[in-house]
Amino acid sequence: MIVNLAYLLDRPTGTTAYALNLLPHLQSLRPTYLATPASRLDPSQYISVPSHLTQGTKGHLRRLWWTQFQLAQLYQQQQARLLFSPIPEAPLSVGRDRCRTVVTCHDLIPLRFPKMFGAIKYYYRYYVRQVLTQAEQVICNSEATARDIVQFYGISAKKLAPIPLAHDANHFQPTTDTPQLPDHPNLIQRPYFVMLGRPVPYKNMRPAIAAMAQIPDCSLVIAGPSDPRYTPELKAFATERGVRSRVHFLSYVPYAQLPALLSHALALVFPSRWEGFGLPVLEAMACGTPVITANIASLPEVAGDAAYFIDDPLNADALGRAMYAIATDSQMRSQLRSAGLKRAKLFSWDKTGKATVAVLQRYL
Repeated sequence: MIVNLAYLLDRPTGTTAYALNLLPHLQSLRPTYLATPASRLDPSQYISVPSHLTQGTKGHLRRLWWTQFQLAQLYQQQQARLLFSPIPEAPLSVGRDRCRTVVTCHDLIPLRFPKMFGAIKYYYRYYVRQVLTQAEQVICNSEATARDIVQFYGISAKKLAPIPLAHDANHFQPTTDTPQLPDHPNLIQRPYFVMLGRPVPYKNMRPAIAAMAQIPDCSLVIAGPSDPRYTPELKAFATERGVRSRVHFLSYVPYAQLPALLSHALALVFPSRWEGFGLPVLEAMACGTPVITANIASLPEVAGDAAYFIDDPLNADALGRAMYAIATDSQMRSQLRSAGLKRAKLFSWDKTGKATVAVLQRYL
């Protein structure tokens, strides 16, 4: 079996973390890994592939070309019986009978909100559709993603294997440590809510910013990479609503500091309009942080009965009421904390890894 890790980056993205946490479990299948030096894997563990396949749009296009031809050749040279790709990319040029694949699909968000996305929606509309159609089986990270695959691609649900993700339980734990953020030394002097993620439109950060007008004694911390398309717009919106001094854009928070940032927060605010899984919800619960999230897509699968749900994530008033309730009700915070810690224990990479291996073994 070949495992295609050519997309791995040297920074912790969601799909990178997914693959790296599966590796200890895949070892029992004695796979051959394909990866670039940027993956930081032990060089003795993988066949090196070109290093220019990961960065930006051009890197993605180069990787798609490499996948169609060089990856197909490597499959034949290794006399492989199966290709496992932890993202929905696989050779289409050689046909299903000459390259058997199992792939993972994490979400189809660009198809659900096509006006929010550029060329990437065509990648999902045409290429990913064909990859999933040609695969022996498709692993997906939630029942919600499975439903989207059926809805958008017409692929039979029998071909899909929903396997939930997990969090790093050794890292995401309650802590009393103060977040070490040199650029924001006074961050925790005022009670704060936290949002995690990129400021892209479907993450729906505007209602949370607007809701801050209802909670004058608290701050909102937005932790995620800055985006020149959207971050200035969100800052201007906060100024327009008169809350700019209490909305902090951290841009980048080191992975090591996330448990402390979450643990000190009143709650994680996660009103996303759609998610394939929603890993920040699970990470927050594991830190004992109350969660406010949307009752939509995969988020109820992750949070269960351990979150404060809002039915309409676009409703800033409803979101503000939820935030105000948590800010002023210590008993509610305590109940959500206990429920979240209990809920988080239901997810583990051991379960995810074993379920993934069970799928792959069917084709070996």
